[in-house]
Amino acid sequence: MTATLTVHPVACRAATLALAAFGLLALCCGSAQAQYRQPGEPIGGIYTCTDAHGRRLNSDRPITECMDREQRELNRSGSTRRVLPPSLSPAEREKLAQQQREQRREAERRRSLERRDAALIARYPDRQAHEAGREEALLQTTVIVNAAEARISTLQAERKKLDEEMEFYSADPSKAPPQLRRAIEANEQAIAQQQQAIEGQNSERQRINAAFDEELARLEQLWRERDAQ
Repeated sequence: MTATLTVHPVACRAATLALAAFGLLALCCGSAQAQYRQPGEPIGGIYTCTDAHGRRLNSDRPITECMDREQRELNRSGSTRRVLPPSLSPAEREKLAQQQREQRREAERRRSLERRDAALIARYPDRQAHEAGREEALLQTTVIVNAAEARISTLQAERKKLDEEMEFYSADPSKAPPQLRRAIEANEQAIAQQQQAIEGQNSERQRINAAFDEELARLEQLWRERDAQ
């Protein structure tokens, strides 16, 4: 006795549609994979190179830092899949190298400013501390100016005595003793030196105040940013 298998028409159509959908999905997946690899190549290559600074770089895509030199694309096993030659002309490589140098200089400048700001706010956590620092920096100039002014007063007293001696030769100063004339000349030079010292310290005070004013402008911004956190 032979058994007869009966397939319902609705079930047959459902199975047909399922097979068609599966085939379409497989076709789409295959097309998507083909977009990311060459025919016959496995997916997931690794790019590797040594840049101009001797650093070994690895990436899942061509490496920008090595566009001026040879790169290797590796299989997952570590074997070389292909070698990519330099893609830039000599002029383009020089331009890229210049850009990289400028980027490194700019990055170092930013790091230097960040270190300076951190040290500045650590040293002067508030305005009172900064003003105390200004007074301390100016103190040495004040000491020097006071000493120079005291020295000038002494020299002026000595000059008064020398002038009294010169009164004896007022009719004919050329008859004054050479020693007296040299003493007057030395006194004038000494007073001029002390006056120059005072002028120099006044200039130094201006420089110090200008530097502290510049620091204060930056500190006020840093204090606001700190207090806003």
